[in-house]
Amino acid sequence: MRQQTFKEAIVNKRMLICVFTGFTSGLPLYIIIQLIPAWLRVEGVGLAEIGFFALVGFPYTWKFLWSPLIDRYTLPFLGHRRGWMLVTQLALLVSIAAMGFIKPDLSIWTVAYLAAAVAFFSASQDIVLDAYRRELLPDKELGIGNAVHVQAFRLAGLVPGSLALILADHLPWRVVFVVVAAFMAVGLVMTLAISEAIKNPTPPKTLREAVVEPFRDFVQRQGLGSAALILAFLFFYKLGDNMATALSTPFYIDVGFSLTQIGSIAKLAALVAVIVGGAIGGIVMVKLSINRALWLFGIVQILSILGFAWLAEVGANPWVLGTVVAFEYLGVGLGAAALVAFMARMTSLVFAATQFALFSALASTPRIFANAITGVIVERIGWTGFFLLCTALAVPGMLLLLRVAPWHEPSAP
Repeated sequence: MRQQTFKEAIVNKRMLICVFTGFTSGLPLYIIIQLIPAWLRVEGVGLAEIGFFALVGFPYTWKFLWSPLIDRYTLPFLGHRRGWMLVTQLALLVSIAAMGFIKPDLSIWTVAYLAAAVAFFSASQDIVLDAYRRELLPDKELGIGNAVHVQAFRLAGLVPGSLALILADHLPWRVVFVVVAAFMAVGLVMTLAISEAIKNPTPPKTLREAVVEPFRDFVQRQGLGSAALILAFLFFYKLGDNMATALSTPFYIDVGFSLTQIGSIAKLAALVAVIVGGAIGGIVMVKLSINRALWLFGIVQILSILGFAWLAEVGANPWVLGTVVAFEYLGVGLGAAALVAFMARMTSLVFAATQFALFSALASTPRIFANAITGVIVERIGWTGFFLLCTALAVPGMLLLLRVAPWHEPSAP
C-alpha cells in the first residue's frame, strides 16, 4: 500500500473538520480559565477566591459518568453524534452570553453556578466531539488530526484571552460576553455542515453495556498493570503546566500589564506560536511516533513553565511577556496535541465516547482540583516560587513515559 504523503495527510476535509472541532471545544474552556478569572480580578475578587473558582470545572473530571448516555442514546434529529453537538452548542451560546449580566461583587455564587453550567455543557460537547473525531480519523491520521485539533483549540483561547480583554477596556462586560458567546456559531455551522462519521452506527444495546463494557475492554486490551500506569500517566503528564497556566491572566495583571497590553501582546505572540506549532506538530506527528512526540513536547512544556518564573522576576516587560506567551502556546499546545493523540490511540472505536471521556477526564483532573489551591499557594510562596513548584510537578509525568511510551519502542503515529 502506498504511504500517505505529508500533504495528503494534512490537506483534506478531515483536517478542516478538526480545525472546527478544536476551536469549538477550546472556546468555552478558555472562557472559564482565562476570561472569568480576569473579569473577577478586575471586579476586585481575591486570588484565593479566583483559584477556588477552578472547582466549577468539575464536569471535566466527571464527564465519563454521563458519557455512556451519549454513547447509548441517539437524539431524534441530525444523527447519533450531531444531535448531541447541536444541543450542547446552543446551551453554551446561551449560558456564556448570560454571564455578563451578573455583577460578581453582588452575586458571586450566581457567577459560580452559571460558570459550572458552562463547564457542564462544555464537557458534554467534548464527549461527543472527541468521539466523532475518533470515528472520523483513520489510525494513520490520529497524530496529525489531533495536532490540528489541539492547535485550533489553543487558537480559540485568543477570543476570551485576547479579544475579550481588549474589548473590556472599552465596552461593558455584558457586551463582551455576548460577543464571545457569538463565536459559538463556528461550532453550530460545523455541526449543520458535516455528516456523521459512521453512516450506520451500532451504539450499545443497553445502558449497562454502555457503562460496563468500555472499562472492561480497556483493561482486557492493556492488562491491569499497564492500564493503571496509563491512567497515572494521563493524570501526571500535564499536571505542572496546567497549574502554571491556571492563573495566567491574574498573574499578568499582578505583574503590571494593562488588559489591553495583555490582549494585544498575547494575540500576536499566540497567533504566531499557534501557526508555527501547528507546522511543527504536524511534521513531528507524521514523521515520528506519538511516543517520541510525547517525549519531545514534554521537555518543551517544562521549559515553558520556567518562562513564567522568568517573567515574574523581570516584571512588566512587554517583550518578555510576548516571548513567554509564545513559548507557552507553542510548548503546552504541542504537549497537549501529543497527549490527545495518545489517548485516541488507546481508545476502541466501539466505545469511543466513554473511553475518551475517561482518559481526558483524568488528564483534566489536575487543572480542576490542584488549580483550586493555586491562589492560596501563590499568596504563600509568591509567583516565582509557585512556577518553580509547577516545574517540579511536571517531572513525574515524564518519568512515567519510560513505561507507557518508551522512546525506542516502535509505535504507529
